[in-house]
Amino acid sequence: MSQDSSQPSFWTIRYRDHVTPWDAGGVPADLRTFARTLPRAARILIPGCGTGYEVGFLAERGYDVLAIDFSPEAIELARANLGHFADRLQLTDFFEFDPGTLPFDAVYERAFLCALPRKTWARYAQRMTELLAPGKALAGFFFYGDNPRGPPFGTAPAELHGLLDGSFELIEDRLATESLPVFQGGERWQVWRRR
Repeated sequence: MSQDSSQPSFWTIRYRDHVTPWDAGGVPADLRTFARTLPRAARILIPGCGTGYEVGFLAERGYDVLAIDFSPEAIELARANLGHFADRLQLTDFFEFDPGTLPFDAVYERAFLCALPRKTWARYAQRMTELLAPGKALAGFFFYGDNPRGPPFGTAPAELHGLLDGSFELIEDRLATESLPVFQGGERWQVWRRR
């Protein structure tokens, strides 16, 4: 198995072989609650969407959602899950895709950062800054942990603040309502508002 999580093949192999302990198989309660705070028809990005359950949930509620992943196998599984919402999926790299002219109202983070090698985290922070207009939200699940190997690559509060504080303000931070065993005890629901 490929050991470089910055490569699509790493994820494609895991989705193909059903080695997906990060896949909740549904929509987390924290996202359901957060979605009610968004304006009608908000434009939402889901990077690293995996099997895409959240895409269907948001699209059914009228949100303009775009979900991306660079693993062809993940996109195929998401297409199978989403049916007539499969047009909301795009096979592309988060760091390279063209978001169009309008910024997003929200980016939903489902442990995407902890899937990325640490060497890419500064680029992640810069990209989030580019994708969101001032006042808009980076919201979702962040994984705190000290395991040097991953994914998941855990972070610490000071490290995450170091990445995001330049462009974002943390406005909500609490333990996730529901957490998967792979993230147990370290998964936090956070909302970061773009400065």
